[in-house]
Amino acid sequence: MGAVIEAHVIDRAQANASALEAELEWFAHVLETRLNLHFGLESAVPDVRLHTPPDLTGNRSEFARVVIEKKLSFDERVVLIMTLIPYIRPQALDSLLMANKNIEFRFSEFGGVRGKTHVGLLPTAETASFVINGSDLAGRFRFMQMFQDDHLFFEEGILRLNHGDDAEGLYSGVLRISSEYLNRFTSGQDVKPDYTSSFPAKRISTRLTWDDLVLPHDVLDEIDRNLNAWLAHADTLMEDWGLARSVKPGYRCLFYGPPGTGKTLTATLVGARAGLDVYRIDLSMVVSKYIGETEKSLANIFDQARNKNWILFFDEADALFGKRTQTSSSNDRYANQEVSYLLQRVEDFPGVVILATNLKGNIDDAFSRRFQASIYFPLPDAEHRLKLWQGYFKGRCVLDADVDLTQISERFELAGGSIANVVRYAAMQALQNGRSSVSGDDLRRGIAKELAKEGKTI
Repeated sequence: MGAVIEAHVIDRAQANASALEAELEWFAHVLETRLNLHFGLESAVPDVRLHTPPDLTGNRSEFARVVIEKKLSFDERVVLIMTLIPYIRPQALDSLLMANKNIEFRFSEFGGVRGKTHVGLLPTAETASFVINGSDLAGRFRFMQMFQDDHLFFEEGILRLNHGDDAEGLYSGVLRISSEYLNRFTSGQDVKPDYTSSFPAKRISTRLTWDDLVLPHDVLDEIDRNLNAWLAHADTLMEDWGLARSVKPGYRCLFYGPPGTGKTLTATLVGARAGLDVYRIDLSMVVSKYIGETEKSLANIFDQARNKNWILFFDEADALFGKRTQTSSSNDRYANQEVSYLLQRVEDFPGVVILATNLKGNIDDAFSRRFQASIYFPLPDAEHRLKLWQGYFKGRCVLDADVDLTQISERFELAGGSIANVVRYAAMQALQNGRSSVSGDDLRRGIAKELAKEGKTI
């Protein structure tokens, strides 16, 4: 089976290479013609558009599929291949690095920037406009429409413009291919994005099932009647029943309650039931002291998630969506402005957003009103604590015969996350001491450690 998968991956990579080689050869002719025309040199054709893009019909690559299915125009194909060039053939843009001998400086009309370690040219929107339009001002104005949010490149998360400084304008933005499409267009593999400084979100999954989730019946019922129901019927409600005309897209839900009560596991299971990826954004780790950095990081997540049908799970949500401060300083004003922007992004997101917090009162009232549902996750009572304890000792991890889980459940008020920590600690102690089962003393020491975190004693 592994050999079959490997052969399939190699086949897709070869198909991509074939398509991209043809596209690169075509682009080389386009660029050569543009430079000849720009400098008044002899040119084989009087217009770059006379270089017909290669016919990719029959090519089984992902690149060809996107070009054909999306019916990409001449301009769009130029932009797409230019965005890929730094990754697949950086020398293809070297001719744009030439300097203007009259002023001993690069030609400003070529655009582009040099990276910190990438020695070639990183194309900007200016670079693409030059190759396509030259000095044609009307063409330049039309070209700007390609960089609107509703263009398929941005709407479907294929590429984005990275701006170093908003004051420099649209055309200064560096063209960037998304990691997802870069992998599709090269290796042919569909690689999920993962946590990086520019993508501060982690895809979460679990081997547990709904049977392992121990919550009161009314909480499970709320989850089912709200989140699960929306995910099952959203398309029918919005399209078939026509609610899209008057109801904002997407669904926003607040999970609140003490730590360790099942909020993260619930979000993961909701995604698993609907067949959707869940991305966890820990805002306490993301919020930056540097003005504007938090906004950029989270905006990048929303941009990539816009058409992926992901569930976005914001943990420690009050780190950013908490009550806004009085504007006593410029930093306070910017922070509030930043939060307002992100609130709008959450409200406009067409998928499901789940915010988790320990205290509902910490969340700004202005945002609380935007939730479609607020679900409280209480500390488990004795009955549910017993189910949690028993769940950990159903397999090969066993208890000494004299351990009374019912008594432990009734005596110690612990959240599910704390119980998991106790079991892990107790099991390690048993193994460390050469025993094949967990003793009551192992559990008591583990419980004491958990209670000490809250300043309590047994």
